[in-house]
Amino acid sequence: MNQSAASYITQEQRDFFNSGKTKNVSFRIQQLTILKRVINDYEEEILKAAALDMKKPSMEAYASEIGTAINEVNYAIKNLKAWTRPEKVKIPFVNTTSFGITQHFLVSSHIYSEPLGVVLIIGPWNYPFNLTINPLVGAIAAGNCSIVKPSEIAPHMSHVIAEMIKETFDAEYISVIEGGVETTQELLSEKFDHIFFTGGTYVGKIVMEAAAKNLTPVTLELGGKNPCIVDHEVHIKYAAKRIVYGKFYNAGQTCVAPDYLLVDKTIKRELLEAIKKYIKDFYGNDPYKSTDYARIINEKHFDRLYELLTEGNIIMSGDTHRDDCYIGPTIIDNSSLDHKIMKDEIFGPILPVIDYHDLNEAISIVNKYPKSLAVYLFSNNREKQERVLRETSSGGICINDTSIHIFTTTLPFGGVGDSGIGNYHGKASFDTFSHKKSVMKKSFLFDINLRYPPYKDKFKYMKKMNRFL
Repeated sequence: MNQSAASYITQEQRDFFNSGKTKNVSFRIQQLTILKRVINDYEEEILKAAALDMKKPSMEAYASEIGTAINEVNYAIKNLKAWTRPEKVKIPFVNTTSFGITQHFLVSSHIYSEPLGVVLIIGPWNYPFNLTINPLVGAIAAGNCSIVKPSEIAPHMSHVIAEMIKETFDAEYISVIEGGVETTQELLSEKFDHIFFTGGTYVGKIVMEAAAKNLTPVTLELGGKNPCIVDHEVHIKYAAKRIVYGKFYNAGQTCVAPDYLLVDKTIKRELLEAIKKYIKDFYGNDPYKSTDYARIINEKHFDRLYELLTEGNIIMSGDTHRDDCYIGPTIIDNSSLDHKIMKDEIFGPILPVIDYHDLNEAISIVNKYPKSLAVYLFSNNREKQERVLRETSSGGICINDTSIHIFTTTLPFGGVGDSGIGNYHGKASFDTFSHKKSVMKKSFLFDINLRYPPYKDKFKYMKKMNRFL
């Protein structure tokens, strides 16, 4: 792909957007219905691509890639007419008067949601279908044209997405452009009305820098070191089962996976034994032979993770097979904040464990790091739940479970600080790809001169009136 091709595609989409066709709500619903149909039609190809790229189990691939995308489409179709209705808002007293004379029946105010225009969606490799298609659902619902750039690191899924979209939609409306870093750089040099990026913090900064040159707004879905705090007032077996599920799903390559474990020292031994039990229950005595356990995406990421296995006390697994990009579910006890594994997001099936004496210590450790995408707390104590909610900051928080909050269409999903900018899912996706236009209407029935020059004695009347506002 060259610069002129990128320019041609964006201009073609801008021309189509300016035709006004995408602003029609019926058109948007029709396109969402078509998208849902083609996702179902491509189910077999999507599952096969997930297996080829990461040996992702069919159950995980369907639930996390196809099922979530279908849920988003269904929710948008069901609610789109309500989302697009102008929202009537109350008018402050000062705006409904001409310095004291009420004109409520002469003034109305509404908020209109209008599409932004031509948007760029850059997808990641860990959930390459879901995290590329879900933002597209929001872009379609809001009435935009879209250029989609899937991740080249998951090449089989990238090809499936490209084929699926090309077969279904006109390029002037939705276009998929495949390629590597150079292609992404060429696209980022174009002028878009919004850029939606999912990936790591390092690349997120590059995207934001490129967007700034064109004053393009961005949504950045990034990551971070998501802490998982386990209090002593807890159901240990359920906590262990849910931690194992959230951490080792997709071989730990999930932006909201628990990154490290902070556990009350009085229950640490019992909790770790329960965690080891559920790892065996889920994946057997040799997870390498399990068909329910995914692989690391490539050798580069395998090597990065392998280097993290040199510090601390490995009490579970640690088995590796580089030729198959396999790293088994690994627990590292007695980790230290000085260890390399505690410096950056792990993004793999390695769980470091740190014990604490009281909740103050745990919260202090959490707050040493930049704001994460998620915070997890396991505790039956409501006061402690409120403390963690109040004294930590993150994109989201889940109490007594892991990861499941991201599958709820009614909850906005996104980061804060280093873990991201903006959010999406459900109506939040529609809002992300919409401009909220303020509209005030006034009547010509009459006009009061009190607010106009010459002011003369009007100033003192205005001051008197403001005392009652």
